[in-house]
Amino acid sequence: MNPYLKAMRLGRWPRSLTIFAGSAAFFFLYRDPFSSIDKILLIGQLGFSFILTWAISTANYIINEIVDVPYDIHHPTKRDRPLVKGEINKIPFLSLGIVLAISSLSLAFIFFSRPFFLSLLGLLIAGFIYNIKPIRTKDIPFLDSISESANNPIRFFIGWFAFSPSQLFPPASLLLSWWFFGNFLMVAKRYSEFRFLKEKAGNYRAVLTKYTKKSLILNIVVSTILFFTVYFYFAVTFKLESFIYLSPFVFFYLFMIFWKTLKEKKVMDEPERLLNNPKFAFYTFFLILIFFLAYFLDKIGQ
Repeated sequence: MNPYLKAMRLGRWPRSLTIFAGSAAFFFLYRDPFSSIDKILLIGQLGFSFILTWAISTANYIINEIVDVPYDIHHPTKRDRPLVKGEINKIPFLSLGIVLAISSLSLAFIFFSRPFFLSLLGLLIAGFIYNIKPIRTKDIPFLDSISESANNPIRFFIGWFAFSPSQLFPPASLLLSWWFFGNFLMVAKRYSEFRFLKEKAGNYRAVLTKYTKKSLILNIVVSTILFFTVYFYFAVTFKLESFIYLSPFVFFYLFMIFWKTLKEKKVMDEPERLLNNPKFAFYTFFLILIFFLAYFLDKIGQ
């Protein structure tokens, strides 16, 4: 693969699919717009939203790739990244990221609502806050996973406002549950890095010197509790009985990820690569299917 394409981390495109959760939630809570919208238009708008989100995400990965060179050299696999190995030049690589960001934001401003545009801009700014000094929340314990997982509710906003009127916001409980689920994933990844990089962990990710195994496990447990707290609050508030009945399946999904983190014999891959495992892929699609069926079983507020 071309080193520039490899460095853009195009393989992380599944993360941008999470905007569909926002769109699905909008149509789940507000049924009339779904029944009246042209389905070809719906698919086209979803696809366009995904491409714009993917472009902004890629711009963020380019920034991350550039600023993390001094740290990635200490990681067993990331030290083989093209920029670390000197296979690409920073200036044209950065220019590519700028073009992607400006193009995506310009198209969003022209074709979508202002909340959609601001959500996309928020995704870009979140990447700057996470990666770039003097803030660089990546190096601040607990805030590192919280700020990285903030991409989850931001992408949710993008998907929601791809179809929702500007004045209609998603329920805070739904946003928070999505955020806490993302935090669970990010902390699980850090726990894996902490276990296997050991004394080199701090050289790769400075914040790992400020964690202990106990604090990371506690963070995972707290994230799980907070996720289910707001998940149940959302389900009860909107009287979604099926969401309550499906909660054991969701818990088992989180347990599978946590168990893999504990038992894995190498540093855990990025969360989306869990789908390379047939069991995870099957169970993920199973969860999506049963929540899709909940659309037909539940009537909001009844």
